[in-house]
Amino acid sequence: MADTWGRFEGRVALVTGAAGGIGAATARRLAAEGAAVIAVDIADEAGEDLAWSITRAGGRAEYRHGDVTSAAMWSELADHVRDRHGRLDVLHSNAYAVVVKPAHELAEEEWDGQLAVTLKASWLAVRALVGDLAASGGSLVLTSSVHALVGLPGHPAYAAAKGALCALGRQLAVEYGPQVRVNTVLPGPILTPAWDRVDAAARADSIAGTVAKRFGTPEEVAAAVAFLASADASYITGATLVVDGGWSVLKDSA
Repeated sequence: MADTWGRFEGRVALVTGAAGGIGAATARRLAAEGAAVIAVDIADEAGEDLAWSITRAGGRAEYRHGDVTSAAMWSELADHVRDRHGRLDVLHSNAYAVVVKPAHELAEEEWDGQLAVTLKASWLAVRALVGDLAASGGSLVLTSSVHALVGLPGHPAYAAAKGALCALGRQLAVEYGPQVRVNTVLPGPILTPAWDRVDAAARADSIAGTVAKRFGTPEEVAAAVAFLASADASYITGATLVVDGGWSVLKDSA
């Protein structure tokens, strides 16, 4: 951390899905490196606690309630960013929704909801804020998943949305470069609260399926996001960075 301290000094960062897991870890990491962080979520108590903990540790953070699927919310949030901060340097689009069912059992609203939170929200964010990122020579980091690379039972809409984010990231890099760099991070089995509903045997299987032989941490993904958003990655755009402990490359069969 000492080598990267101050990378975001004087910068403003906005993180969605920030109340827990990877989003919260990224908010803390960016704040620790000097950024003023705007944390956006709908989990108000956890979001407020996050902003308070960052501020108490000497960082700068605020929490904003926001439904990332709402164009009106993004318009209001963009106005707030400009009025309060006057700039935006980093946007980490990290919100997601998942319903674990096979495709034929998904209700239409369940399919639509997952794509809205996971994919559409990133487009709405760009539409509202890409001009601000361009003005500062900023960076957008999308959170995809190894579900974009490998099929797993029960995740058709989630996989479709996460796969689309990789394509969207490449497209946005082309559309808005060189002013804005756009990259996508693909986490694997990261120990977030989403794993609370998974039993011990399934957890053990996931760990065994990694080269690292352990779960990753939200902080390890946050480190990758911070790198991609920083000047240390100044010649990286349109890339996808897998952070999965080797899960996607390990096979047991010949």
